Amino acid sequence: MVAVNPQPNPESARIERHSLHDAIVTRLRDMIIEGHLPPGTRINEGQIGAQLGVSRTPLREAIKYLASEGLVELVPSRGAVVKAFGAKEVLDMIEVIRTLEQFAATRACQIATSNDIGAIRDLHDEMVACYRSGDRLRYYKLNQAIHSGIVALAGNAALSDVHGMLQTRLKRIRFIGHEGPEKWANAVAEHEEMIAALEARDEGRLSAILGRHLTLAWERVKDSLQP
Repeated sequence: MVAVNPQPNPESARIERHSLHDAIVTRLRDMIIEGHLPPGTRINEGQIGAQLGVSRTPLREAIKYLASEGLVELVPSRGAVVKAFGAKEVLDMIEVIRTLEQFAATRACQIATSNDIGAIRDLHDEMVACYRSGDRLRYYKLNQAIHSGIVALAGNAALSDVHGMLQTRLKRIRFIGHEGPEKWANAVAEHEEMIAALEARDEGRLSAILGRHLTLAWERVKDSLQP
């Protein structure tokens, strides 16, 4: 673990929202996802607090919340450190997510309403628009919302809970899977196939596409991970 001074996010601004806790959590999570707070970074409360324009008390509560999500570790005598996942941990989580999403795909094709599927199509279209405009963070969030949305269509709360927990822990890892124009274009093409299969209610095809998509997600990130 290394202590570094994070570079300010060029898009950051002082937080002046009503829901201060949620705003700080979102900002810190985005900084982790985008790599402004890299894995192994010790979170400097004074510096981050000054950057966001917030006091240490709400900042510490936000850090604790991110620790509950698995994005931050609270290390005795060192404070809060951005969680660094090893390759084996990441592969294990991706394999479970793949299994969950393939199961959800089958159920979604069987029981989802046309309105439900239309809502996923809307997310997809907005995601593609973000891809075309180069808005990578917004694209990523919509991408993850599509995966969560398909899982939600299975109508299984336990499934959604486990999937949500693992997806949260992999936020930074999944984000780097879109680095570079070729990887990003490939990910978008896979999502195009995914939405077409969902709209056709082709459960076998959708399950296969999701399985391949998650396998390729691992291929896109594995070289960037420590053993």
